[in-house]
Amino acid sequence: MIDWMVHLPILPVVIPLFAGGLLILIKDSHRRLRLAIAFASVLLQLFVAVKLLSVTAGAEPDRWPSQIAVYLLGDWPAPFGIVAVADRLSAIMLTLSAFLGLTTLMYSTARWERAGVYFLPLFQFLLMGLNGAFLTGDLFNLFVFFEVLLAASYGLMLHGSGENRVTSGMHYIAVNLVASLLLLVAIALIYGVTGTLNMADLAARAGDLGGGDRRLFEAAAAILGVAFLIKAAAWPLNFWLAPAYSNACPPVAAVFAIMTKVGIYALVRLGSLLLPTGAPAAFGGDWMFPVGLATLLFGTIALLAAYQTERIVAYCVIISSGTLLSALGMPGVTMTGPALFYLVNSVLATGAFFLLIEMVERTRSFGADVLAVSMDLFDLDDPDESFTETQTPVGVAIPAAMAFLGMSFIACALLITGLPPLSGFVAKFSLLSAALQTSETTPDIEAWLLMSVVLLSSLAGIIALGRTGIRLFWANETQTPRLRISEAAPVAALILACVGLAIWAGPVLDFMNDTALSLSFPDTYINAVLNHDTVRTLGNGGKP
Repeated sequence: MIDWMVHLPILPVVIPLFAGGLLILIKDSHRRLRLAIAFASVLLQLFVAVKLLSVTAGAEPDRWPSQIAVYLLGDWPAPFGIVAVADRLSAIMLTLSAFLGLTTLMYSTARWERAGVYFLPLFQFLLMGLNGAFLTGDLFNLFVFFEVLLAASYGLMLHGSGENRVTSGMHYIAVNLVASLLLLVAIALIYGVTGTLNMADLAARAGDLGGGDRRLFEAAAAILGVAFLIKAAAWPLNFWLAPAYSNACPPVAAVFAIMTKVGIYALVRLGSLLLPTGAPAAFGGDWMFPVGLATLLFGTIALLAAYQTERIVAYCVIISSGTLLSALGMPGVTMTGPALFYLVNSVLATGAFFLLIEMVERTRSFGADVLAVSMDLFDLDDPDESFTETQTPVGVAIPAAMAFLGMSFIACALLITGLPPLSGFVAKFSLLSAALQTSETTPDIEAWLLMSVVLLSSLAGIIALGRTGIRLFWANETQTPRLRISEAAPVAALILACVGLAIWAGPVLDFMNDTALSLSFPDTYINAVLNHDTVRTLGNGGKP
């Protein structure tokens, strides 16, 4: 009888791979069958991700005593073969990716998956690339899965066509191709110096390098860090993000909210393994903290200057990347747990916001943006101010659709700015309190800088989103939109997930802190990968 639990770590890659291939073979006329396959695939991915989350929390101590699920492809032992590794950090990212994928897929069924060809298979391949990047245990396959998710994102970015979408999509493609080239060059240098690309084996060997080999390894690590910073939308390498995300169709922009976090995940993963060797300064605070602060300041200024609603949400993604880079660049692991909590909250919030904005825009009359800009520039009076109180209708009930959109907008604004009572407040409060604990006596200058810039970005968010809310719901004439359940339900699910994070903030933060603590002991990861027995060995009484 097949023990499916043994194959659990590879299923998040295999499921979308087969689903995407099957969707290519089925004609578009069989829409219900295609949607059934797509939803079944994402639901299975979510189930497997939750199962891996429980495994890494200690649900299967007999099978994986180290609480790290390892899978040897082809039964080749590490570091010679390809290995998939699921620890707590990987399981968190897998669960987040699957849940976001499920909600955005549901939203796309309203009309967006029919706006172009191959949306459903490309969506599956994007999830495959994301899952593979979170699970892979070697650098070369990290590059491979990066290319898989990027190739799928290129098609999704252009989904629906349009001049603005094509123009921004070309910039997006060009920048990511350069980042992929840097990544490939760095990987080649690292392999030439160390003779291995397995992350666990690399961590074991890097500390023994000396002389010219060590300097070459540090140069390769710096190039690798730059490639990951491009993918994480760090300043000054993030000029491509706002045009690309703001012009993508809503479900694509929403699922893209997690893509910048793949670069941050790679920095955390390699940093946790390589920093103990003392070699790669590219993954420490020497780079990440100042770059994160610069990214945070850039996003804050751009947020205040932006007027188009989609660009405002895109700059919120940049602010979240800057906050994470700054927090993770702080010394020690005190900030890592709250940073992971903030990562989950920001992905859910910005994903919901991208979906919500498209529905909110339906409430506006044609030319409302042009009229609002003209009135601001020429200091014109609002024509509605000429009406007296007796002329204004009183007691008209707010339609259900408008009430839903308004409350959802307020919830997203609270989540992004970090105001109570939702999980955004818990995330930023835990970050700031952890920053105060980074010094045993008086917080150092880095902690004060981080606190000041994070609070400044929150204030800018309140101003920008408050101004946007007034413009969307109050200052201009609106019309009640027609919303489908398949559009409203995903936004509600993402916001409710954030509400759940706020309600169970204690247990979730404890899990995140345990994850951060596990990252500070890389020997557990290294031993779990390098000492994992093959099936042949287990079947032969422990002998090879």
